[in-house]
Amino acid sequence: MRRPWLVYGLAFVGGLVVFLFVLSFILSFLIKLKDIDFGKPQIGVLEIKGVIADPEELLRAIKFLKEKESIRGVVVRIDSPGGSVGASQEIFEELKKLRTIKPVVVSMGNIAASGGFYVSLGGNQTFALPGTLTGSIGVVLQVPNLEKLLKKLGVEAEVIKSGEYKDTGSFYRPLSPKEKVYLQEKIKVIHEQFIKAIAKERKLPEAKVRELADGRIFTGEEALKLGLIDKLGGFWDAVEEVKRLAQIKEAKLIYLPEKKVSFWKLLEEKASGLAESFYLKPWFFPY
Repeated sequence: MRRPWLVYGLAFVGGLVVFLFVLSFILSFLIKLKDIDFGKPQIGVLEIKGVIADPEELLRAIKFLKEKESIRGVVVRIDSPGGSVGASQEIFEELKKLRTIKPVVVSMGNIAASGGFYVSLGGNQTFALPGTLTGSIGVVLQVPNLEKLLKKLGVEAEVIKSGEYKDTGSFYRPLSPKEKVYLQEKIKVIHEQFIKAIAKERKLPEAKVRELADGRIFTGEEALKLGLIDKLGGFWDAVEEVKRLAQIKEAKLIYLPEKKVSFWKLLEEKASGLAESFYLKPWFFPY
């Protein structure tokens, strides 16, 4: 055998591939195993973080929470400055449907403003920390005007349109006075929808909500006094409230939407967890 090292090398690589494949299968099995109920009640945790734009993943998660019988209640954890109107309204409406089936308690984190506050209206109860920033009840539309920059670059646009308002918001030119009035009317309609939703869900007079609906943000303490939230407290307070409403003493938390991680990241997390469980030094499984 002229090149034994080559044979040994290929055998080593092959063995390593098989080992990783088997390890991946075992890890996948363990992940699935942890989701098996074994008769223990569960509490779903729906995490809404960052800008609310594409609601599809959250809507699928809400559907799962609604249909899974072992999940007895839901904590909606919000840490969002807001987002698009349609997405916020759709999540809000689905949470309202969910709360008719099982208790839904909202837990506000650092911020739950604008669309984040809109979504919070879908819960049975809402908790916030004293320093949580919430409110920002309003609607804003920003239309960029790049006309001067584009002219410097020698860029122009020829517009052929079917109607007067078809290219409203084009960044090739400023808005016309009629377009500003037109868009302001749409903002007013959406703002009214927001106000009416708050008045209905928080059981507040519309006149009072209108006083608050000028875009101001409120701390959790202020929001409590104004009737925009129910209680001061953190995430675990919300969990305990769900237990009380669902009449359960112990429950396993199921976090949604599920986080998608790479195989290597998963391997790293499992390895570090294994090291901790056996009281091994961190360097035993390098990061």
